[in-house]
Amino acid sequence: MAILSLEYYSEVLGMNRKVKIIYPEASKVADFTNTDIPVLYLLHGMSGNENSWLIRSGIDRLVRHSNLAVVMPSTDLGFYVNTTYGMNYFDAIAIELPQVIHNFFPNLSTKREKNFIAGLSMGGYGAYRIGLGTEQFSHVASLSGVLTFDGMEERFSENPAYWGGIFGNWETFKGSENEILALAREKKIKRPKLYAWCGKQDELFAGNEYAAQQLKELGYDLTYEKAEGTHDWYYWTKEIETVLNWLPINYVQEERLS
Repeated sequence: MAILSLEYYSEVLGMNRKVKIIYPEASKVADFTNTDIPVLYLLHGMSGNENSWLIRSGIDRLVRHSNLAVVMPSTDLGFYVNTTYGMNYFDAIAIELPQVIHNFFPNLSTKREKNFIAGLSMGGYGAYRIGLGTEQFSHVASLSGVLTFDGMEERFSENPAYWGGIFGNWETFKGSENEILALAREKKIKRPKLYAWCGKQDELFAGNEYAAQQLKELGYDLTYEKAEGTHDWYYWTKEIETVLNWLPINYVQEERLS
């Protein structure tokens, strides 16, 4: 396994961007063709960047027995959308980044069934926004994600400069492609399988409960889990292992000392 740092120029954003990549051992992909290594795009939360998952969760340890490559980009505080102030993070990460990654690593799979996306908090929102807004990912996972802003309208009025810069005002946000449930209602040829987890003591728990119910009513193949827990890396580190087991990859959990 190798941990790589890649800096590249984003034509979409007009600036250099950094991404971290975990590349599997050759012995783990020996049974695959040269262009068939599965890929997980793993997204950070509001306080993070491309290093967060490596530093806080030890994701490199978790996947070292797998055949999975992991790509960890940064969206700053842009919520993985095309912002109203002209920074098109959605286009940069959902469309441009996979092309960049494949140019540097042509043996990573471009098959939909072997491309996955997951994230926590803001990154959980981003995973669903990208996963439902494109048809390039077969499995989409959220940990403590902002899957609905219903009940959080006051945030738009309390900090209009930030939220307006990201999404516009509440009226323009509702029903737009940036609202996860509105996006989920759009007719799609290929629907991804969905996974969501949230802790019961998390301030986003009620929103996750509501979003999960709505997604199931819309007919999505959703695995929804909940447990005791807060909005904290302690829980996300444990739950990302569940996500890895849920993905269709060759994953062997690391043996733990008793």
